[in-house]
Amino acid sequence: MSKSDIKDDYDFARSQYYNLAEKGNEAIDLMMDLARESEHPRAFEVLSTAIKQNAEVADKLMKLHKEKKEVETDNQAALPNNMTQNNLYVGSATDLQKMLIQKAKEKETIIESNTNQE
Repeated sequence: MSKSDIKDDYDFARSQYYNLAEKGNEAIDLMMDLARESEHPRAFEVLSTAIKQNAEVADKLMKLHKEKKEVETDNQAALPNNMTQNNLYVGSATDLQKMLIQKAKEKETIIESNTNQE
């Protein structure tokens, strides 16, 4: 799944949760008015359920944030930049010293030829 897909899905889900929460708030306000006017015991039970459901939507929104963060962290951990590379030199100390001297001479030659061009 690409980063773009994750972001699009996250944005869509977040938008849906916000819409549900807003509509839930409106419904709660209407139910509260109706419960006051009717004084029916069942009206307050329905109101209580609506408030609970709206609180669950807010919890789901927070879980969505957490899940997005986990997905992004998992994707970053899978990148090759986090790869550990161990090098092992097999040879004598003399061979290693000769190789290092040769590499240093090559660098000096490259640096000198670059400065001569300027």
